[in-house]
Amino acid sequence: MSGHRVGTQSTASLYACEITHVRRTPLRHVLRHRTYLWCVDLDRLPVLPLALRPLARFDARDHFTGTAGSIREGLDAFLAGQGIDLEGGRVVMLAHARVFGYVFNPLTVYWCHDAHGAQVCVVAEVHNTYGQRHCYLLRPDAAGESVVDKTFYVSPFFAVEGRYRMRLAPPGERLALTVHLEGDGGRVFTAVVRGRRRPATAAALLSAAARKPWSTAAVWAGIRRHGIHLLLRGLPVQPRPCRAPQKGMLP
Repeated sequence: MSGHRVGTQSTASLYACEITHVRRTPLRHVLRHRTYLWCVDLDRLPVLPLALRPLARFDARDHFTGTAGSIREGLDAFLAGQGIDLEGGRVVMLAHARVFGYVFNPLTVYWCHDAHGAQVCVVAEVHNTYGQRHCYLLRPDAAGESVVDKTFYVSPFFAVEGRYRMRLAPPGERLALTVHLEGDGGRVFTAVVRGRRRPATAAALLSAAARKPWSTAAVWAGIRRHGIHLLLRGLPVQPRPCRAPQKGMLP
């Protein structure tokens, strides 16, 4: 796997983002958080100058089973379990990188293409705050929308039921991702990510890190803080189910 040095021929981008969560029932609650995300080619991961490497590292242990030799190998193994072979086609990943050795990625998105450049599928990798992860294989329709049953425990305030309606447009100058959780009674939760692209130069990374220091830890802490707020408001906790590990994934 080759890498591209940040500040020279890097194909990576940074997105300054605002993430909004809207909980509609049984209590209405809105969370807004500003952060930055990386958009990278899995076969051309950025190579940072030595002094900047604590600010961004992409590690295979943070994705899929955590045991593959690279993130790309982990993705290919997951897809093989679903009967999909990209034949070396390009994969674009949107995610947080490790910052000072820590990372928390509530959602990592992979746009997967075949050898001719056509999009084959999208993979949405979800992490919860209990150290578990799960992948959803998505095949967007002509309108770019995917619907998939919820099968993974994420928030302690929602049971493992309902369905996700996702619109995960490939990143361009703007980033626009929307995930709705729907139950039998209608839409109960919405997550929206909006961002603007910047080339992943050393200066851009330093600027983003200065504005949002230790950004990945801040995401985790923000989720915990809002969870405590909801507990204090009396929102009941849904028990975390025991679950068999997804094939090729961590338990």
